[in-house]
Amino acid sequence: MKISYDWLLTLIPTDKPAEEIGQLLTGSGLEVEGIEELESIPGGLRGVVLGTVLTCEKHPDADKLSLTTVDVGDGQPRQIVCGAANVRAGLKVVVALDGAMLYPAQGEPFKIKKSKIRGAASEGMICAEDEIGLGTSHAGIMELDTDLPNGTPAADYFGLGSDSVFEIGLTPNRADAASHYGVARELRALLRQPCQLPDLSQFKAPAEAAQNIKVTIEDTEASPRYAGLLLEGVQVGPSPEWLQRRLRSIGLSPINNVVDVTNFVLHELGQPLHAFDADQITGNHIRVKRAEAGEKFTTLDGTERTLRTEDLVIADANGAPMALAGVFGGKTSGVSEATTRVFLESAYFQPAAVRKTGQVHQLKTDASFRFERGTDPNMVLIALKRAALLLQEVAGATIVAPIVDEYPTAIGHALVRLRLPRVEKLVGQFIAPERIRQILTDLDILISEELTDEAGHAEWILSVPPHKVDVTREADIIEEILRIYGYNHVALRPHNSATYLASFPNPDPEIIRQNTARLLSGQGFSEIITNSITNSLYFEKEGETDETLVRLLNFNSADLNVLRPSLLPSGLEVVRHNVNRRQRDLKLYEFGKTYHLKPDGSYEERNKLVLYLTGNTASETWQQKSEKSSFHQLAGAVQQVLAALGFPAPTSQPVQHPQLAGGLTLLAQNQPVAQLGAVSGVWLKKLDVSQPVWYAELDWDWLMRKYKNSLAARELPKFPEVRRDLSVVVDKTVTFDQLQQIARRTEKKLLQQVNVFDVYEGPNLGEGKKSYSVSFLLQDSTQTLTDQAIDSVMNRLIQQFEQQAGALIRK
Repeated sequence: MKISYDWLLTLIPTDKPAEEIGQLLTGSGLEVEGIEELESIPGGLRGVVLGTVLTCEKHPDADKLSLTTVDVGDGQPRQIVCGAANVRAGLKVVVALDGAMLYPAQGEPFKIKKSKIRGAASEGMICAEDEIGLGTSHAGIMELDTDLPNGTPAADYFGLGSDSVFEIGLTPNRADAASHYGVARELRALLRQPCQLPDLSQFKAPAEAAQNIKVTIEDTEASPRYAGLLLEGVQVGPSPEWLQRRLRSIGLSPINNVVDVTNFVLHELGQPLHAFDADQITGNHIRVKRAEAGEKFTTLDGTERTLRTEDLVIADANGAPMALAGVFGGKTSGVSEATTRVFLESAYFQPAAVRKTGQVHQLKTDASFRFERGTDPNMVLIALKRAALLLQEVAGATIVAPIVDEYPTAIGHALVRLRLPRVEKLVGQFIAPERIRQILTDLDILISEELTDEAGHAEWILSVPPHKVDVTREADIIEEILRIYGYNHVALRPHNSATYLASFPNPDPEIIRQNTARLLSGQGFSEIITNSITNSLYFEKEGETDETLVRLLNFNSADLNVLRPSLLPSGLEVVRHNVNRRQRDLKLYEFGKTYHLKPDGSYEERNKLVLYLTGNTASETWQQKSEKSSFHQLAGAVQQVLAALGFPAPTSQPVQHPQLAGGLTLLAQNQPVAQLGAVSGVWLKKLDVSQPVWYAELDWDWLMRKYKNSLAARELPKFPEVRRDLSVVVDKTVTFDQLQQIARRTEKKLLQQVNVFDVYEGPNLGEGKKSYSVSFLLQDSTQTLTDQAIDSVMNRLIQQFEQQAGALIRK
């Protein structure tokens, strides 16, 4: 949210500089994320001053140039060559001095430098209005009529003061501060000085009218208050410069004087307004009602929308919608250049009704932003009168009828009990009751009743105004007190303590996660964090419903409507984003949660660790060629993670994963703990990823439950290891993992490692056969192995391979 400092001063005059105001607001919870300096014209006319032409003579070498001396107020007259026909001695002029940067109305900016023109020195420039960006005329230099001394900055003469714009990170609970007046109210409490609403004393409306717009609220729950005012003689056109400047200062583009006034009042007072072309209101009757199911309505952006019965609309006498209440106006009823009669709307709509309509129709406007968070029902008429007075000023409007104000049931103040001892307990410091009373008064929170409880402690019954939508209970009141009292004024105690001491888990899952992250980062992986909310179409076909998905009831976008049941799509979005920007070699990992709806209607969260490999493992150099990422590199990284967590030798089986085209499932203690392989082409195409991706998914919850932080150390073997190789011919259906398991069951003492170093398939082996070249490392920690012991082990392995796997040992 942008707040103009200059605009703010019209509501709370103060001599505090913008930087100090920013610090005060940040300290009270309205975090100022930045302060931008704005200038009325580019450059702010720095280096441009007022001067007087002392002498003026013809240039000796140019008929159309004059040689002048100009007093610029520093006692050193400047010689300046000027080509304007109207230059003469005694003239008060605008002078750009050496070093000034000028931004002309047309063309590129340029810097004034000392130079020679036709052999004569020139130490500046006497300016025309277009040369300094103040207009478009180039008929001659500017002739000033002023008694200001020479050397006066031209910016002061033209009233071109700069402005500071605060960028405030407005949190959802601070709807009361979503305007310049809301921020002024905050500063009233912080500075202890009054703020002021715009002067409405000149507002006058006739007591009766021959014809007025009738208003009927048919849904008073969704629209508790609706007010309007009829104006005639409206001349739609460009807004005056001051109004355009105000809007531009907060990032808005001027449209026309009517729309600009409604936007101006919205950002000044926080109350959204809407202007209808009164001639388009059929039957001179406005009905605030729910839409008909399937009803068609074209909004101001030209989009035809299908309405629902939940949508609140502003309709005419026939029930035809003219606007989505609190969200967006209609194309046919909006103000145009031909409009002369305007009906101004100012209303209070129930936040939930506006939010649902905005979400369903994917519409976010400045008006809906405020209505969704809660506006002030007491500001409705103030804003209406303010806008009417401005339209009289900038559009020649005439108020021709009394205000229509339908407000069946007034929204009153909320009553909240405050126990004064609770203030000290929650704040951690005693605050005097009188200071509390002062803060509450400055925040418009009134003390309705002062009581004493059975223990003799003071209790106040407070009356909270409706614009404080986030203040509904005692803790909220204490937060308001602390905000204004100042967090920095709460001293730290010498020995801090807490009434509750949390238990420290052992082992600490967060430390394990950090250690694993460091392990992966050390291998060249980069950590990513992706959105837990994703698109349901990733997991279900159009027209089909997946009952296991956890759906959001109030989603902001149709592309973000479910909680993810898998981390793969969000990770592939990251891969796609990088690949599309020519960052094709990626090693990524993420710790994240998946979400699932169980058959019994309950919800389940599961923690996962996922890894991604794509592109090349290393860039090509003179020492080595680039190498594509492979399954074995991914498997190696996964096994290092498992080993670090205390699971050094997992077994494997073919993967059964809906998003993988092939790979392995790793098992620890006969439990599947990791699934890894190549992402299927279907998913790559669905996410528009143009290159292969290797993916691994680890069951982090199970690994944490079974993790043991005990370390077992053993002495390094003193006796050498022995390697023996076998060439094993088996059916194609037999996997190396099956051979490995047979070997480990056969020899549990001496067999240290089993590795496959070659796989061959060819016509020499026969139909449906393949050959594994397998190495076996044997070692005895107590003695050197003899040939007899080695042969005994290898014979038993050959025997078991033949019996259990139908193997043929090639010799």
